[in-house]
Amino acid sequence: MQRVAIVLFNLGGPDSLEAVPQFLRNLFADPVILGLPQPFRSLLGRYIAWKRIPFAKENYALIGGASPLLAQTREQGAALEARLAQRRGDVEFRSFIAMRYWHPMAPETAAAVKAWNPDRVILLPLYPQYSLTTTGSSLTDWRSAAKKAGISCPQTAMCCYPSHPGWVGAVAAEVEKALAGISDPSAWRVVFSAHGLPQAVVDKGDPYPAHVEATVAAVVETLHRPDLDYVISYQSKVGPQTWIGPDTEAVIHEAGHEGKSLVVVPIAFVSEHSETLVELDIDYRKQADAAGVPEYLRLPTVQCDPLFVGALADLVETTLALPDAPGGWTTTGEGCGAACACQPAKCALAG
Repeated sequence: MQRVAIVLFNLGGPDSLEAVPQFLRNLFADPVILGLPQPFRSLLGRYIAWKRIPFAKENYALIGGASPLLAQTREQGAALEARLAQRRGDVEFRSFIAMRYWHPMAPETAAAVKAWNPDRVILLPLYPQYSLTTTGSSLTDWRSAAKKAGISCPQTAMCCYPSHPGWVGAVAAEVEKALAGISDPSAWRVVFSAHGLPQAVVDKGDPYPAHVEATVAAVVETLHRPDLDYVISYQSKVGPQTWIGPDTEAVIHEAGHEGKSLVVVPIAFVSEHSETLVELDIDYRKQADAAGVPEYLRLPTVQCDPLFVGALADLVETTLALPDAPGGWTTTGEGCGAACACQPAKCALAG
């Protein structure tokens, strides 16, 4: 029986308040987060991390002192294994987790994958939309760790799936359920909120905003509500640099001015973490109340929704069907085309 390791990528989060400082140092040491030459990147990264420690600790204290991301990712991995076992009795699948900025990180995960001795490795980011700062960074990190661990079997990366019907269907089902319970949907605006990105990153060709727009367009089409009032916005801006917009805070204040109630949909997150549990649920809800928004409803992330787990299983089977590439590395994805900045020629796994 063929043995296939599935490596699930995600950001990671501190597992205690004591872990917050090192988590932040790991985050701001990433060259795709701070694109400065050394030693300036290290010096500035440590300073930014130091400045943010009190704020970050306060946020994590509000949600129990730790991020729930790892536990939810383990549940997603178990659900994916179960779904694949139903579909493919000829393959033994095992899921592994590689977080980017907190444990388990790529080196320890690569060692575990090597010890399991799979026939093939499938790299599956839990980021539906590609960005160099998320999937790209994780793939670069993994490639280095896998090489050091001595993994020599074929490895295939699914770089993006912004419009996959299962992912889109899971989000659309939550939106439809919320709207169906509202007596007057015309009094409400749906806010699809994604994590922000510095404009300078997008100017260099990052496809993330286009992928977010593709996801939202597919969700709206699935809803079949031609009069739907909706907007795409971006949250979690950090620092003085220009970020892509519109900003979720600005969208909330505009809705308050217009007397619109809000359905807020996390559109780039598949699990709960500080950006949803603190920023959307606490900080933005307070802003909505202050701005005069009549009602504020935040929808949950997809987590282990059967449609989303089915989508992940589809992606695994798609990558499993690909032929091995010279050098043992292949990459594929819904956005891998001539107009996409994450096409194989530019992917972190290429070359």
